[in-house]
Amino acid sequence: MSITCFTRYEIDPFRKDAFEEYARAWGQAIPRCGADLIGYFAPHEGSATTAYALYTVENLAAYEAYRARLAKDPEGKANFEFARRERFILKEDRIFLKLASVPHAPLVTP
Repeated sequence: MSITCFTRYEIDPFRKDAFEEYARAWGQAIPRCGADLIGYFAPHEGSATTAYALYTVENLAAYEAYRARLAKDPEGKANFEFARRERFILKEDRIFLKLASVPHAPLVTP
């Protein structure tokens, strides 16, 4: 069973556009480096400072290998540098979760 990395970001509310640029850049690099990207989620309504990212990996060993590849990836390195330089991420918290609600019932449509 895979695990999901759930990342919560506190972002500068006046730099949401920079966070969205950062999120789009990961759309190619993360899958290329070995994680299954579910997505990045920017503020829309309610909190203007909270954003999220979710992706899955097989296990923590696979996560470590993925992070090593991401650190060497040219687009990944550029995106890390972009976030460091622009300082739109104020805080980042990461937690690893396992899916506890399987098996799911099939979706019933009216």
